[in-house]
Amino acid sequence: MSRPAVEVADVLHAQGDHFLEQHPWLSVQQRTVLRALARCRTAALGGHLDRCGACGHRAVSYNSCRHRHCPKCQAQARERWLTARERELLDVPYVHVVFTLPHTLLPLCHRNAARVYTLLFQASAATLLEVAAAPRHLGAVIGFLSILHTWGQTLVRHPHVHCVVPAGGLSPDHQRWIRPKYAGFFLPVKVLSRVFRGKFVAALRRAYARGDLDLAGATEGLRDPTQWYAFVDALFHADWVVYAKPAFAGASAVLRYLGRYTHRVAISNHRLVAFDGECVTFRWKDYAHGDQWRTMTLTAMEFLRRFIQHVLPRGFVRIRHFGYLGSACRTARLTVIRALLAQPAPTPVDDAPPAAPWTCPRCGASMIIGAHLTAARLFIMGLGIDSS
Repeated sequence: MSRPAVEVADVLHAQGDHFLEQHPWLSVQQRTVLRALARCRTAALGGHLDRCGACGHRAVSYNSCRHRHCPKCQAQARERWLTARERELLDVPYVHVVFTLPHTLLPLCHRNAARVYTLLFQASAATLLEVAAAPRHLGAVIGFLSILHTWGQTLVRHPHVHCVVPAGGLSPDHQRWIRPKYAGFFLPVKVLSRVFRGKFVAALRRAYARGDLDLAGATEGLRDPTQWYAFVDALFHADWVVYAKPAFAGASAVLRYLGRYTHRVAISNHRLVAFDGECVTFRWKDYAHGDQWRTMTLTAMEFLRRFIQHVLPRGFVRIRHFGYLGSACRTARLTVIRALLAQPAPTPVDDAPPAAPWTCPRCGASMIIGAHLTAARLFIMGLGIDSS
C-alpha cells in the first residue's frame, strides 16, 4: 500500500502544541499518545543504518513508537494477531453481531470510559451466551471474540462492540455440535436487544449504588437520586441497537474481515485527504445513504479533539474472547469441536524470520537492518532533530 498523502502525525506537528495549550484538561494517557504519534518514525526515537542485500545501498530508517493508538504502527501487530487467530478458525459459517450503546449514555463515557466500556463488553457477552443457551433459540454453548470500537465514521463518540461468532455451538454435554435451526438465521436480534438493555441497565444501577461512577461536569446532576432514576428510566425508551450481519462465506473471509476491524483506532491515515495547516479533510462512509463515500473538513483543533476522545484507558483490553473461546478452555474446547466436525487440527506454523520492514528505493530488494543509531547520533550526523 502506498504512503498516504496526509497523516495524523502531520496535523500534530503543525498544531499539536497549540492543541495542548487549548486543552489543559487532557489526561496523562492522552498526552502520552499525542507525543508518541508525533515522534513515530522520526529521528527523536532513533533508527537504524540499513543496507540493501542486493545493490548495497545504505539508508537510515527511523524507529516506530509501537503505540496501539498509532495509525502507522498497527500493520505488523495485526498480521501477528491474525496468524494466531487463523489457527482457531472452524470450517463453519460465521456471524457478525454488533451491540451499540444509545447516545443518551455518552455523557457518562467522558469520566467513566473504563467502567462503561467494561459493562458494554460484559452485558453483550452475557446476552449472546444466555440467548444462545436457551433451547428455543439454539440450546448450545457458543464462543466468540468481541472488538470494541468507540468511534463513528466522522470520529464522534459511538461506543459499540463487534462480535464475530461461529454459527453454532457445543451441546451442554459437549457431545454434539448444534447448528442453527434455520439457514441464514442465528439468534433473534429483537430478543438480543431486550436482554442486552436489561443486563446493561442492571449493571449500571449496581455501579451507581456502589458509588463507582464519577459524576461530575455534564453528569453532576445525576448525583441527585431523583435525576438518576429519571435518567435510567429514559434508557428504556432509547433505541438499543443490536445488528446481525449475514454469515461469512468461509474462514478466509472471516480473516479478511477481522483485518479491517482489529488493530485500528478512530481513523486510518489513508482516509485523510488533505491538510492545509489549519483544516483537515477526510473521507467517511455515509451508511444512512447507501454507504456513499463523502468528505468532511474540520479544523485541526476539532479533528484532534475528536481523535483524542478515543484514546483508551491505560491497560484497557479492547479485544476479548468469550464462551468456549475463552483463554481458560480454548485449546481443549476447540479440540473437541474439531473432532465432532471431523475437521483436522491446524498445521503447525513454522517460525519464519520476520518480513523486511521496507525495500530498497533503488532496486526493490529487501533491506537488511543494520547498526542502531540513537537520536543523539542522528542529530550529530545531521539526519535528525534534537530529541530533547
